[in-house]
Amino acid sequence: MEDVYEIKATEDTPAVTLHKTNGLLSISGKSLPEDSATFYQPVIEWLSVYLNNAPSSTTAEFKLEYFNTSSSKQIFKIISLLKELSKTKSVAIRWYFDKGDKDMQLSGERFSKLCQMPIETIQN
Repeated sequence: MEDVYEIKATEDTPAVTLHKTNGLLSISGKSLPEDSATFYQPVIEWLSVYLNNAPSSTTAEFKLEYFNTSSSKQIFKIISLLKELSKTKSVAIRWYFDKGDKDMQLSGERFSKLCQMPIETIQN
């Protein structure tokens, strides 16, 4: 497992940073990959391994401008893994949205309800 795993943003895919030592997961930008399962697979695999070696606290930050339906399924999987981690470690999930972007704010609240995991929604 690499200590730091990064995916650079493209026009249709988000930037992803996973930092094991710092316990930081960050996903930002637009998430519109043609095949979101393939795009997010390395992230989910990294997180699955991370669960067994995580530091005492983990912070996940979602700073998405937009995401498609297939990406939402992968985001759900990521938050579900974080929920699993929260059973033994401290986990904070922050969901950022731009002022006036009610849809993005509600998306964070929906993920919180669906995953039964506290998610702090924060206006940029």
